[in-house]
Amino acid sequence: MINEKTTTVYFNGKGKLFRVLSSRRGESDTTGAAVKILISVVLGALILGGLYYMIHDIVLPKLNSRVTDMFDYNG
Repeated sequence: MINEKTTTVYFNGKGKLFRVLSSRRGESDTTGAAVKILISVVLGALILGGLYYMIHDIVLPKLNSRVTDMFDYNG
């Protein structure tokens, strides 16, 4: 037999669960989330592209010339 307290707790919990699941509060907009993800991916690609450009065109030639000068030393 189910007592009265058990049924009260069940129905109160069921009502609370329904209110939470049907609530429109917070960010449930999937388009907004998709736009945020897209912006972060584009910014990440730009940052990685800039780092690649710096390393490939600025750092490596300087490093190459310094290492070559170091080994061509005729002390």
